[in-house]
Amino acid sequence: MLVIPAIDLLEGKAVRLSKGIREQATVYSDNPVQLIAGFIAQGAERIHVVDLDGAFAGARQHSAIVSEICSQSSVPVQVGGGIRDHAALERCFADGASFAVLGTAAIKSPEFVQRACREHPGQVIVAVDAKAGMVAVEGWVETSSVSAMELGKRAADWGAYALLYTDVARDGTHQGPDLSHTRELAKACHIPVIASGGIGSLDDIRALTQAGIEMAVCGRAIYDQHFTLAEAIEAAR
Repeated sequence: MLVIPAIDLLEGKAVRLSKGIREQATVYSDNPVQLIAGFIAQGAERIHVVDLDGAFAGARQHSAIVSEICSQSSVPVQVGGGIRDHAALERCFADGASFAVLGTAAIKSPEFVQRACREHPGQVIVAVDAKAGMVAVEGWVETSSVSAMELGKRAADWGAYALLYTDVARDGTHQGPDLSHTRELAKACHIPVIASGGIGSLDDIRALTQAGIEMAVCGRAIYDQHFTLAEAIEAAR
């Protein structure tokens, strides 16, 4: 399983939220770009970057930082947050992103996401952010009427490269990933699922690997030193 370290950007800093709540942000670095070298030195094969300000505002806010992160990274970078139209998507790729993560747009502008999957095969990841089984949008502050499973199936039909599945209630809590629903989504949709949210121990990493999950995003557990990225990568083997 590929373990992908996360960098979440808020007001130009690297932070982690708890359950997606902006007011519960913990700042881990005033210079997110400096985190890249450490992650790569520990064996990172991909970096996950989220423009949280963009997710909340509905438009990308940290293009310059994303561009610098991509230029400093020798491994692919997947970028999400505030990518709601074709222009924002193209700018994201122009900034150096190898993959774009589209969440809210998959609910509110599905035609755009279908076009994105068609024009950028193998590069579009659809975020399936679930609150009690239903997809959350607009930086997780709104809940849609679409179930996580239904969005996953739609994205697979559109030709998405992968799904990024997050149980919002677990994100940043260390209580463990939603293993059951992550596994069900992967089985039903027949495209790779990236597990996210709740990972707090190396046993969580091992459980995802044993469940056949191909990738996992890990953030707060690394920053809070529950384990190192290198240890997580070794556990995933």
